[in-house]
Amino acid sequence: MNPKLQELPVEERIRVVEDLWDSIAADQKALPLTASQKAELDRRLDAYEIDENIGRLAAVAVADILRKI
Repeated sequence: MNPKLQELPVEERIRVVEDLWDSIAADQKALPLTASQKAELDRRLDAYEIDENIGRLAAVAVADILRKI
């Protein structure tokens, strides 16, 4: 790791990571999907269209997981 990064407070390092991740997410075309990833996404979309189950909110799922541990 870059020694200068280690000198930053944890909060600042977290902000740097978030900014870096956001920059990667903004450039979606830089990481094209493989054929198997596309097939999996198609499979999941087909399953959703048949089932029409929208699932549940992430907060509800996380709360359920936390209750179980």
